[in-house]
Amino acid sequence: MGKPHVVVIPYPAQGHVIPLLKLSQNLAKQGIKINFVNTVFNHKRVLDAFGEKVDETGLIHLLSVPDELDDGEDRNQLGKLTESLCQVMPTQLKELIHKVNGSDDDKISCVLADICIGMAIDVAVELGIPTVGFWPAAVLQLAVLLKVPKLIDDGLIDENGKTYPVLL
Repeated sequence: MGKPHVVVIPYPAQGHVIPLLKLSQNLAKQGIKINFVNTVFNHKRVLDAFGEKVDETGLIHLLSVPDELDDGEDRNQLGKLTESLCQVMPTQLKELIHKVNGSDDDKISCVLADICIGMAIDVAVELGIPTVGFWPAAVLQLAVLLKVPKLIDDGLIDENGKTYPVLL
């Protein structure tokens, strides 16, 4: 068995890419090989912003997959971006993982994905690759999101987020 080899996949939005890139840099300093997978659009932005400073260790490889949005489309419309990614990401990611595993002695040992791009985790599970979910925002936000179904079940909010007074 060679070096640990992790595929890192951020959700392609502000506040998601940089935290995972920083984590990747720290993992690489520990000798872990990283394939950092961005959309083509964000891949160019990372290269423009960081250039050769992305990786001092030689262990981070920047890869990209298309998001299938046209050049002029607004990638800040997260609903549209997510819908497009849900359609193309699973196939693109499977192909990328097979290509990397077929050309590298250090097979992918883990997929570390932003939990906002859950289809990446689904693909890794399907391929039998261990996964790690990453949440780049405040843990309170994640806790609230995970409890929304219970808040609805308990009648504290409705499906639209409307709150109801609590009678003690």
